[in-house]
Amino acid sequence: MNWARRAVPVVSAAVAALAARDLLQRDHALLRNFPVIGRARYLLEAIGPELRQYIVAGNNEERPFTRDQRRWIYASAKKENNYFGFGTDNDIEYTPGYPIIKHRTFGRAVPPSTPTAGHEVELPCAKVLGGPRGRAKAFRPASVVNISGMSFGSLSGRAVEALNKGAALAGCLQNTGEGGLSPYHRNGGDLVFQLGTAYFGCRDERGRFSLDRLKDLVAGAPVRALEIKLSQGAKPSLGGLLPGAKVSAEIAATRGIPQGQDCVSPSRHAEFSDCDSLLDWVELLAAETGLPVGIKSAVGDLSFWDELTALMRDTGRGVDFVNVDGGEGGTGAAPLIFTDSVSLPFQQGFSRVYRTFAEKDLHERTVFVGGGKLGLPDNAIVAFALGCDMVNVGREAMLAIGCIQAQKCHTDTCPTGVATQNPWLARGLDPTLKSVRAANYLRTLRRDLVKVAEACGVEHPGLIDTDAVEILDGRTASTPLREVYGYRPGWGLPSAADRAEIVRLMTAEAPRGGSAPPSPTAVG
Repeated sequence: MNWARRAVPVVSAAVAALAARDLLQRDHALLRNFPVIGRARYLLEAIGPELRQYIVAGNNEERPFTRDQRRWIYASAKKENNYFGFGTDNDIEYTPGYPIIKHRTFGRAVPPSTPTAGHEVELPCAKVLGGPRGRAKAFRPASVVNISGMSFGSLSGRAVEALNKGAALAGCLQNTGEGGLSPYHRNGGDLVFQLGTAYFGCRDERGRFSLDRLKDLVAGAPVRALEIKLSQGAKPSLGGLLPGAKVSAEIAATRGIPQGQDCVSPSRHAEFSDCDSLLDWVELLAAETGLPVGIKSAVGDLSFWDELTALMRDTGRGVDFVNVDGGEGGTGAAPLIFTDSVSLPFQQGFSRVYRTFAEKDLHERTVFVGGGKLGLPDNAIVAFALGCDMVNVGREAMLAIGCIQAQKCHTDTCPTGVATQNPWLARGLDPTLKSVRAANYLRTLRRDLVKVAEACGVEHPGLIDTDAVEILDGRTASTPLREVYGYRPGWGLPSAADRAEIVRLMTAEAPRGGSAPPSPTAVG
């Protein structure tokens, strides 16, 4: 037994050295927070395919994001090989509702064939945000993929910082969420400031909305647009409560609330009570700040949208953008019944809203934004075909900066420091490193969107129409997307002028076409 006694200090020293290494490294938040034992997770992940093949779950059975989907996001964020081999393992032919994107043999857009083609792509929005209504600070968003509203308070400061730095690197927008504009949002990324029912960050001492504070806020930060949050997919028409124990000095200062006291977010806005007063407020905010102003909403009763669009058509007042949040989305904690069954899923909700605008000829004057698992290329392409001009990514961005889908967001015990205010857990997340991963993911998604657009014969995903997508009805039948959602020809596309301009922007830089010239005998 002498060898055993001699081995104990050696093993102990090795474990201590490994623990020290884990505590000091910055690549993996999980290992910084749980040295040594956290490695079991990576071991299980490494042999996961083999385990699942025999005794656990398949690659496409986990929810809300399957293992294949998470693997694609993780690999994209780390600039690793994100390709898949040996064909699809999706049960395509027997899955009703499965989307099929139809490529073209001879399309207008010819993708470049150089080895590095598409690695870095510029993918601006096909519409000018605020342009049709003459907003003083109208602009063309530089990216059709942007970061969804996730508040400081629901996410850790380090996570918000990583996302903001990632947005700056990728040249996209970050939505602040309704929790106010924190110091962590001020790391170079352009912002969309969200106005929730509690008016955090722009409220007076009595909790009332303060226009002066809003103007001071947007004047001192890179805010490009304002978003009025009516509801969200995770918990439409519900308010919220942030317990006093979680209201730290930082959160109190960001939100403009007393430290250590319960903070209530009402279920309704106090500044308006119907569509008419909502549009009055929209025009007030736009006039006073010069910024484009839009709304975010999940979709339920369509009478709201009917009334809103009728007033926009008849009075000239209107929102500059509409952000439709699918009922399957949402980073926020919510009652199970709301998570599972309240508000329409994205495709059904968005198509109904878009049709309402299109029937009143407002669709070309409005920028449409979508959210709800649209950070995956296949879902995003369908969204663009339905009329989205931009997509917001929330949980996918969280995955890119280290989230492991532990589904602990509502417990303050997120093991990777993303969705927690626990200082010990948050310290494991390195904002500088994770910002690069967020940017890598955003760029890769944009690259894949361009690749699919070119396969469909167009220069930009916003030019993919509903006839380019079919929805499988089962083993032997399919229906064009246009017929599934009752679209008229031309719906889902920008105006002719916007289409011409985005084609010019997408083709102005580099010549298109193959890597070799045609032979002298080539025809056509």
